[in-house]
Amino acid sequence: MDDTLNPAAASPNADTPDPSLRPHTLQDYVGQVEIKRNLEVFIGAAKKRNQPLDHVLLSGPPGLGKTTLSYILAHEMGVGIRSTSGPVLERQGDLAAVLTGLNPGEILFIDEIHRMPRVVEEVLYGAMEDFKLDIMVGQGPMARTVKLDLAPFTLVGATTRVGLLSSPLRERFGIHCRLAYYEPEHLEQIIQRTAGLLDISITREAALELAGRARGTPRVANRLLRRVRDFAQRVGMERVELTMVEEALTMLGVDSHGLDLLHLEILQVIVEKFGGGPVGLSTITAALSEPRDTIEEVYEPYLIKEGFLKKTPRGRVATAKAFDHLGHAVPEATQLRLSVE
Repeated sequence: MDDTLNPAAASPNADTPDPSLRPHTLQDYVGQVEIKRNLEVFIGAAKKRNQPLDHVLLSGPPGLGKTTLSYILAHEMGVGIRSTSGPVLERQGDLAAVLTGLNPGEILFIDEIHRMPRVVEEVLYGAMEDFKLDIMVGQGPMARTVKLDLAPFTLVGATTRVGLLSSPLRERFGIHCRLAYYEPEHLEQIIQRTAGLLDISITREAALELAGRARGTPRVANRLLRRVRDFAQRVGMERVELTMVEEALTMLGVDSHGLDLLHLEILQVIVEKFGGGPVGLSTITAALSEPRDTIEEVYEPYLIKEGFLKKTPRGRVATAKAFDHLGHAVPEATQLRLSVE
């Protein structure tokens, strides 16, 4: 397979794990059972028709394996893959250059597709539906439109915020896959697999503890495994055991729920500075000096999933669970508000 990656176009925040750890087949891909089952059907049918796979939209929080899944699709289809990201496609010509360079059946992977400018997005409409590209040549009264034929291809778009995609673009994807947070047992399998590839010896109890604190995210699980390995090697421990995992994660500032320092700071701002909320996202970002997108896309989803935070029309509200986790009693006024909401 021509596993092509365009470094110049790759996003610095792309969901790209260490290539040596990335599974290459759906069989090796752990978790997301329903998505895998459906993709096996779609891939098998496309190969029987001898046609490219229909366009695929992958959505979900960061770190769940959207990029990995796109490379698996290319491997399973037996075609090449080219990778870029929405923010770097600033002009229509940037996208046109990528599209005209695709080989028949190849996959074009666009990470953070929701950040692609609308004027560039419009170029995709005809390309996705009819494999044709309309290019404006010249300026003023001499301007004219030239229609180019494109090789049939599959567009795989990845996004953490599917709601920001325009309706015309979203509806042109024939296959929608929303990746969910992983269950601890699946993360434990991923940790054991990664440990084997990295030649790390780890007990099942230690792997389960790591899985329970990885926030349902394979990328976090693999990162924590590497850091725990560092602590183990520093003290000459040949096998990672439960006590080492607990000590290392304490040193790394990862608590029993998998919350790291910024998760806790978000809760502390809402609980300790604003009495539990509601607090606007702009106020939280100003208090923490962190980018809005980082808080909204990376940290908030897990806090909401675990029941520490609620979104309301007036802002973010800390739950009773958040107060308890920080060791604070819930004020009566906050109790009343939470019961009403």
